[in-house]
Amino acid sequence: MTGIKSRTVPFVAGILAMAAVVVASNILVQYPVAATIGALNLADLLTWGAFTYPAAFLVTDLTNRRLGPSAARRVVLVGFAFAVVLSIVLATPRIAIASGSAFLVAQLLDVSVFNRLRNRVWWVPPAVSSLIGSVVDTAIFFSLAFAAPFAILGANDAFAIEAAPLLGLFDVAVVPRWMSWALGDFSVKLLVAAVLLVPYRVVLSFIQPQAAEARPA
Repeated sequence: MTGIKSRTVPFVAGILAMAAVVVASNILVQYPVAATIGALNLADLLTWGAFTYPAAFLVTDLTNRRLGPSAARRVVLVGFAFAVVLSIVLATPRIAIASGSAFLVAQLLDVSVFNRLRNRVWWVPPAVSSLIGSVVDTAIFFSLAFAAPFAILGANDAFAIEAAPLLGLFDVAVVPRWMSWALGDFSVKLLVAAVLLVPYRVVLSFIQPQAAEARPA
C-alpha cells in the first residue's frame, strides 16, 4: 500500500501541475508583454504565455525522474487533452491543431531524450531535453499556425505572413512576421528553461533516492 501511495501522489501532483501550466499558458498567451528594450517593442513579439509554457518541460522531467517515462507520457497526454480543449475554446481550429500537435510531439520527445540521458550529471537531462523539445515545439507551432503553405488547416493570417524586418529591427533581414514571433518565443523558452534548472535541482534533492534507477523507454 505504501509503495502504491508513493507513486500515486507524485503522479497526481504531476497531472495537476501540468493542467495548471497548460491552463495558465492558454490564458496568458492572450496578453502581450507591454515593454520595450531600446527600439525593440516586446508586445510585437511576446505574450506572457511564453514565460509559463516552459514549465511544462519541468513537470514532465520531474515526473520522468521520479516515476519513469511511462508515467511521464501519461502526464503529457493529460496536458495534451487540456491544450486541445482550451485551444478550441479560446482560439481558431488552426491554432488548436498547431498548439496540440506542437505540445504532444515536443513533450513526448522530451520524455525520450530525458530518459536516454537520465544517468548523466543532474543538469544534462533536463537541459538537453528541454532545448530539443523547445526547438521542435516552436517549429511545429509557428509553422502550422502561421506559415502560408499550411493554409489547408485554416485561412492565413495576412498580418502574420506579411514581410517585415526581423524582430522589427533588422532591415537587412526581411522575413514573414511570424518568424520574428517564433524567434522571440524560442529565446524566452531557452531563458526560462535555464532558470527552471534551479527549482528542478531543489526538487531533485528530495526525489533522487527513489529515482536513481533508469527505466526503459
